[in-house]
Amino acid sequence: MAAKTICVANQKGGVGKTTTAINLSTSLALGGKKTLLVDIDPQGNAGSGVGRSADGHATIYDALVAGEPMASVVQKMDIENLFFACSTIDLTGAEIELVAMPEREFRLRKSLDEIRGEFDFIIIDCPPSLGLLTINSLVASDSVLIPLQCEYYALEGLSQLLNTIKLVKARLNPELGLEGILLTMYDKRNNLSRQVAEEIVKHFSTKVFQVVVPRTVRLAECPSHGKPIYFYDKQSAATQCYLDLARQVLERSGMAVAETGADAAIRQI
Repeated sequence: MAAKTICVANQKGGVGKTTTAINLSTSLALGGKKTLLVDIDPQGNAGSGVGRSADGHATIYDALVAGEPMASVVQKMDIENLFFACSTIDLTGAEIELVAMPEREFRLRKSLDEIRGEFDFIIIDCPPSLGLLTINSLVASDSVLIPLQCEYYALEGLSQLLNTIKLVKARLNPELGLEGILLTMYDKRNNLSRQVAEEIVKHFSTKVFQVVVPRTVRLAECPSHGKPIYFYDKQSAATQCYLDLARQVLERSGMAVAETGADAAIRQI
């Protein structure tokens, strides 16, 4: 069975997009699912967040622009069941280079099709824009997961993103769906956080994940250590949030959690 492909997208930066892509991928891997994390953001933050760089390895740029086989881009991580496809700053120019290429919106999809059968999940970390790289990610995906910061301005770009998803679904990828909206950076002491959360739940109901990721110092610290939150602070509230998110994604995908050598907390995803 081909991997379920989920892109984590929001054109607004600083909403927890890369944090979500890293920690969802890790939690799925810990739950026994063979998972590939794809970084298609030229900033390469997912790479630093998992402690990996290109370091002479082929990258997503090579696959998209030069036609490098995707198998040569994929790196095995130290975490069991987790694999990674690295980005570099070269991707900044890919937007321009892709414009003149035939079927430019399908480049990532074709690359991932080469290895899709080897994984249970592919998670794509998109750049904070609605350019060709994000369009490629939407075309290559089965669904979109939208991290949404619990602040007023986060709501403003949501309609634009949903409209882009609608257009891609109509013209390029009829199978594309909305995986769900994940509320992030929630501060229970802040009235605005509560109001934004209530507004989103009221409008999107079942599409909002039950888990709400809190604003925590530990979650903000772990990228500088090159570790997902589970391996940086297992006791953090955010660790359990992302395990719960993985469980909900598995439930929505009709999948069970494999019994692995991981500890009891993981098997309860």
